[in-house]
Amino acid sequence: MTGVSIIIPTLNEAENVRILLGDLACLQKELQTEHTPFEVIVVDGGSQDATCEVAAQHGARVLTSPPTRGGQLQAGYLASQGELLWFLHADSRVGSEVWDALAALIGKRVWGRFNVQLGDAPVPFGFRVLSWTMNLRSRLTCIATGDQGIFVDRTLLAEAGGVPNQPLMEDIALSLRLRRLRPPVCLSERLQTSRRKWQRDGFVRGTLRIFRTRLAYAWGASPALLAKRYYREGEVRQ
Repeated sequence: MTGVSIIIPTLNEAENVRILLGDLACLQKELQTEHTPFEVIVVDGGSQDATCEVAAQHGARVLTSPPTRGGQLQAGYLASQGELLWFLHADSRVGSEVWDALAALIGKRVWGRFNVQLGDAPVPFGFRVLSWTMNLRSRLTCIATGDQGIFVDRTLLAEAGGVPNQPLMEDIALSLRLRRLRPPVCLSERLQTSRRKWQRDGFVRGTLRIFRTRLAYAWGASPALLAKRYYREGEVRQ
């Protein structure tokens, strides 16, 4: 197969998966993506809701894996066939501009990410500033986060050793591996992602929580320990 393999790690994401796969189905129909074919692989970490059933009903290939997001992404990569791998969060929304920009990179030895937009329009001022800050930080550091929809050429990912099997910060670890090989392509098209972690914690507390976790990781904290702290019991994982 040529084209794109879209790999989505999930844990109790039935409603978000339904919406995201609906977006992809509309793109496939409206943009005649048979010219840039794609496969969708949902790698589930043991959902207790209808995530797997919803994904299968929408035509995705469903795999199961222990619930470590890095391990789930690696499992999807190993099962995929596309030239370009796209690691996508279940709470993302994909529009035609994003897809066109991604499809243009098929066959190129690149990796990178999109600009992120936190939530649907109109985006409140604070979240516009936060989105801008996230995108600027990523451009300056050459480190992408999962919310930005990391994509990578298959041969480049193999050279980097695949996706680190971590329960948290796998996106940072993967970026560090890939940036040793080449700088990322930072696409300006906006990939929309949910504001739900800020809706749960509040804008200030949610932002500080993320910053504190990433700072601890940069100082050498164990991803497993950070995951235990970050994922409260019963919390929807992002």
